[in-house]
Amino acid sequence: MAIITRLSILLPGTLLGALLVSPAAFADDAGAIRARLEDWTRQFNAGDTAGACELFSRTLVSDVRGQGEAGYDTRCTLIGKALANPERRFHYALDIREILTEGDMAIVRLVWTLTISPGEITSVEPGLDVFRREADGRWRIIRYMAYESD
Repeated sequence: MAIITRLSILLPGTLLGALLVSPAAFADDAGAIRARLEDWTRQFNAGDTAGACELFSRTLVSDVRGQGEAGYDTRCTLIGKALANPERRFHYALDIREILTEGDMAIVRLVWTLTISPGEITSVEPGLDVFRREADGRWRIIRYMAYESD
C-alpha cells in the first residue's frame, strides 16, 4: 500500500511537470535556436567575424565539401579571411527546414544560399547542424555538415 500511495503522490507531480515543460520548452528552445541562426546570418552579412564565430562551440567539428573537417579555430579563421577580403562580398540567406530539440541537444536541417560578388556566384548548401546548450545557457553548434547542391 505504501508503494501505491507513494506512486499516487509522485505520479501526478511528474505528469504535471512533464506537461509544464514539454510543448512550451521545446518551442522556446526551437525559437532560441532560430534566433541564433538569424543573428549569425545578420552578423556574417555585416562582416562581424567575432559575432559570427560566437555561434560555434569551442568543441566544433565541421565538415564542408571540398574543405574537409575543421575545428573552431580553423573555421573562424576561414570566416575571418572571407569577410576581410576587399575584392569580394559574401552574403548568406537562411532557409530553416526543421528544428528538432531533445533536452540540451538539437538538430537543425537547413539550406544556406551563399552569393559571392562580384560575378554573382551562387552556391546552395544543404546542411545539418547539431546544437548543444552550453554551460552559459546559449545554444551553440558542436557539429555541422554542409554540402553544395549539384
